[in-house]
Amino acid sequence: MKTPFVSIALFAIAAVLGAVGQFLYKAGAEHIGDSPWTYLNLRLFGGAACYVGVMALFVAAFKRGGELSVLYPIYASTFIWAALISLAASGTPIKPVNLAGMVLLVTGMFLMGK
Repeated sequence: MKTPFVSIALFAIAAVLGAVGQFLYKAGAEHIGDSPWTYLNLRLFGGAACYVGVMALFVAAFKRGGELSVLYPIYASTFIWAALISLAASGTPIKPVNLAGMVLLVTGMFLMGK
């Protein structure tokens, strides 16, 4: 079965949304204090909302069809998006070894889709 483009696009959007969720979890964790009530902050709720969105996109993509071996490697690009978001938001540098890992990830995604 050929994986529909719309399923691929939905997984790509899910990857970006998942990276935003990771960023929000990290930002929310930085605002947690000694009180358990500090876990109830908007950043953590935003991160959770992103992951609910990711799951909804997964379901929508699977409903339209497609191979797991094609779709899940696309979601692996979350790691690349997280690095880019961290660079943009916090100035976290992307080192040459990180770039090498990204190239390997994209190569693996391509090969898994074959």
